[in-house]
Amino acid sequence: MIAALPMYDHPAHRAATDRYWQLIRRDLPGAPDTLTRDRDPWELWLAPDLLLAQTCGFPYRARLHEKVTLVGTPDFGLEGCPPGHYRSVIVTRVGDSRDLAEYQARRLAYNEPLSQSGWAAPALHFARAGLTIGPVLRTGAHAASARAVAKGDADFAAIDARTWQILTAEEPVTRDLQVVAETEPAPGLPYITAAGQDPAPIRVALERAVADLAPADRETLGIRAIVAIPAAEYLAMPTPPPPPG
Repeated sequence: MIAALPMYDHPAHRAATDRYWQLIRRDLPGAPDTLTRDRDPWELWLAPDLLLAQTCGFPYRARLHEKVTLVGTPDFGLEGCPPGHYRSVIVTRVGDSRDLAEYQARRLAYNEPLSQSGWAAPALHFARAGLTIGPVLRTGAHAASARAVAKGDADFAAIDARTWQILTAEEPVTRDLQVVAETEPAPGLPYITAAGQDPAPIRVALERAVADLAPADRETLGIRAIVAIPAAEYLAMPTPPPPPG
């Protein structure tokens, strides 16, 4: 069996993530000793021997929900969000305009077309305001999007609020950026297991692991609890058109 927790696996947090995994695996017979970090996320998510992984809400509703089993969602206690939910922060360079209408003709840096926080959230946020997103730059990662905006390769980006917390603590480049808007809360990044797996014991193992985290690791990882968000809530989220170009 394989397990991976790639979504918030910042290099500075990997030791804490590994200790979190050791707490999870103690209640799961046959669980691997270590997390997998060297495989493509889609390969992991769709692996028939997947015990546990974390995905994004957009891939879950777009391609995965009929092929995997939903386990639960970590709650990071993000301000202004219900338990287990998150939002994106829209960032620009310090000193740039705070008026989103001015960014319709400017370049958005986004991580992936199937990212809820990097693409779907800003696209829907702009659409609700009667605005459109113009040119885009695909970067492959939220941290790369932040760097692209700071360097002037793009003008703004939408970054997962939990990732933004991590980046502001670990990446000096964020000092050159400012938050100009926040999107509506959405269901957070869910834990999944392979189709046909019983999610109940995995959810219990996650709950026990969160409860038993050392204070320093709890602070590093930011996880407060495991929340049961119904699959229907993920599937009900609107899907915007793909990025232009």
